[in-house]
Amino acid sequence: MGGPDAAQGETMANIMSMDGGSGDGGSGGIPHGGPAGDGSSGTRRRPRIGLALGGGVARGWAHIGVLRALSKYGIEADVVCGSSVGALAGGVYLAGKLDALEEWARSLSRMKIVSYLDLRIRAGGGLISGNRLVQEMHQHLGDLSIEDLPRPFLATATDLVTGHEVWLQRGGLVDATRASFSLPGVFPPVQVDGRWLVDGALVNPVPVSCCRALGAQMVIAVNLSADILGKARRPGAAIPTAAGFDLLKLIDEGIPEAPKPSGIGALARRLFRRDYDGPSVFGVMVSSLGIITDRITRSRLAGEPPDVHITPRLGHIGLVEFDRAEDCIREGEAAVERVLPELHDALAVFGAGRP
Repeated sequence: MGGPDAAQGETMANIMSMDGGSGDGGSGGIPHGGPAGDGSSGTRRRPRIGLALGGGVARGWAHIGVLRALSKYGIEADVVCGSSVGALAGGVYLAGKLDALEEWARSLSRMKIVSYLDLRIRAGGGLISGNRLVQEMHQHLGDLSIEDLPRPFLATATDLVTGHEVWLQRGGLVDATRASFSLPGVFPPVQVDGRWLVDGALVNPVPVSCCRALGAQMVIAVNLSADILGKARRPGAAIPTAAGFDLLKLIDEGIPEAPKPSGIGALARRLFRRDYDGPSVFGVMVSSLGIITDRITRSRLAGEPPDVHITPRLGHIGLVEFDRAEDCIREGEAAVERVLPELHDALAVFGAGRP
């Protein structure tokens, strides 16, 4: 469906809304049947594999480790669907830029993270404009379109007005991923074809259903929320630390010559300050969103279970600890190792008897 602005329609030409029915794979889908083979009767061929990458903010770096490990064992997805940071990882993976993403993730320090926090409290629909992150994405992905990717890709988003699940399958890859990780209140919503879109994890945190709609016969899900509740606490602290570290303290006491993020005013300080033995406003907001998405994930996966469920243990990683890429990537690889027998069994079962 196209928007009134022709340029915008070219950027994101196709939006599919889940208004009570499943989406049509259309030209973004893949033909039925297994991967290429000799076609002889009785030949076992692997099933069409779908990879559902879930949201999880900084914990999303674990997707890099998962993708590395799956590739190591010769398991390549034919369909990739992602929500929030999962959309970012999946899109970058299919674009062949996973090395660049990993290099950038490993280069992040806490002060570098702060430099990306272009705070803007007065207008914009979010605490962080996200412009600096988008610039970084454009630097690596350019104007690459989803249609240019070698395999079908889908990013989920949420219609801020109707609450409907929206599937982004065509148009600019950066635009689609930006809409998918627009965490409400943190990043401003993105307007696409006249609709205001926010984080896809609000309605479908681990998009197993999307993979099946695009023809996947076997779905591998990566759930970053399985180890959250009761885990994200600083040593000796009685309250959760949403970010994983004190953002305001780092801004005030960081490297003197480092550029300070714009917009650090009185209101911003009140949002991040902890003047009592309890969480900050920002901490309450982000932790609450984490709880909501965790509960939605459990509900969706109960009704739409994947065939293989990969669950990295990331509860000790703060939601804004983007500087802990090494820990996340390592745990992503370890999570694949833990389910390796299930992966082999699923491949054998779903591939059996497929001509």
